[in-house]
Amino acid sequence: MKFGTSGLRGLSEDLKGRASALYATAFGRYLLESGRAKAGDPILVGRDFRDSSPQISADCIKALGRLGFAMIDCGTIPTPALALYGLHLGAASLMITGSHIPADRNGIKFYRPDGEIDKADEAAITAAAADLDRTGFEWPLGDRQAEDQSVECLALFTKRNASLLPANALAGLKVGVYQHSTVARDLMVDLLQHFGGEVKAFARSEHFIPVDTEAVSEETIALLKQAARDHGLDAIVSADGDGDRPLVSDETGTPLRGDLLGLIAANFLGADAVVTPVTSNSGIEASGSFSVIRTRVGSPFVISGMQEALASGKTGVVGFEANGGTLVASDFNLNGTTLLALPTRDCFLPVLATLAQAAANKRPLSSIASGYALLFAAADRLENFPVETSAKLMAHLRASPANLSDFLQPIGEVDSTSDIDGLRVTLADKRIIHFRPSGNAPEMRCYVEAETESAATDLLAAGLKRIRAWASAN
Repeated sequence: MKFGTSGLRGLSEDLKGRASALYATAFGRYLLESGRAKAGDPILVGRDFRDSSPQISADCIKALGRLGFAMIDCGTIPTPALALYGLHLGAASLMITGSHIPADRNGIKFYRPDGEIDKADEAAITAAAADLDRTGFEWPLGDRQAEDQSVECLALFTKRNASLLPANALAGLKVGVYQHSTVARDLMVDLLQHFGGEVKAFARSEHFIPVDTEAVSEETIALLKQAARDHGLDAIVSADGDGDRPLVSDETGTPLRGDLLGLIAANFLGADAVVTPVTSNSGIEASGSFSVIRTRVGSPFVISGMQEALASGKTGVVGFEANGGTLVASDFNLNGTTLLALPTRDCFLPVLATLAQAAANKRPLSSIASGYALLFAAADRLENFPVETSAKLMAHLRASPANLSDFLQPIGEVDSTSDIDGLRVTLADKRIIHFRPSGNAPEMRCYVEAETESAATDLLAAGLKRIRAWASAN
């Protein structure tokens, strides 16, 4: 088990049973010992549609119930809905999800009563779990009951999103919803219809399908393009497995970049500060009347940056990641109501903000996207890439300028580098290539930017080719 960019992750078979109960117990003890909760307080548990999620959820409920917490089952629910309900009740929560990674893996996202855990919390929970494991952790545990509040949890989140736009704001748009196996699939249909959109839901699956909104697969893109043609759609929307990362495709079925969706959401809210990782497009700084703070990849780092912005006196703070997941650190006055802060990734805000802009301007989404002064960007990953190999490659590239220059010699000349998270290289011709091991899976990621789409595609292919070649030779 390992904490990555967002929560604990591991193989589903390893996480089921003792391991999930062990980490849930460590989390519960941490809450008690730090004074963030006391026996008898509620703890919420939600989950995604993976086959392993119900058992892991039940294991966590047993473990935390044994510590004396009042357990509340929120069912299959988007992560931002669970987080919002936790803030509403002042309750800690756990989301059982592996997000976008394959079904043979799963994870747990932990929330304190005041929001998502940070890196210090992760270290404390990891240490507590190791101590429990070392001193002898009792397993199996007896059954524990949890009160079902899934209806109340979903209702609160639905109310929040139903007030984001004016009535009939999406009238005239025909929007496809790629339902696959995301827990956001039904609420997405309901909200689009609530705002007057014509909705065509398709490709609902009873088997879990991993959808990575930051690196959409060729198979998924082909499916989206076919649906756009078949149904004459103005847009297609979807999300990852737990509904905290958006997927929006234009009228041709071509996915829009996640950081563009976050940027649109920030401008929609009128943010005066934006916090986003170094992997987001380099043109964001020039795309709005806000200041920008760059961070490492992962919601804990974005949240820390948002807290920094609030401490500096900013009053309208929004964060987003390159995957499009959008976080709100401030309350915003919007459409005659107050949108309360929700400092965790959410797919619904950027989806609705983007569709609203297309409807209001009566322009295709492809035209909306091209109107932003952003370099063309692309990203992909090498799956099942050993963590040890990733670490060895990054150490080699960082060891000396000569090593990096030799590695990139077939691609271009190094102009400058940034080591905030992974290694981001600006080439002499101003193209950008960024190498970064995944924080929560055995994957090596590559991000690129260039002046044209074809140049970005070529640079991405060249970068992945160099990674493969180096790994084969070493």
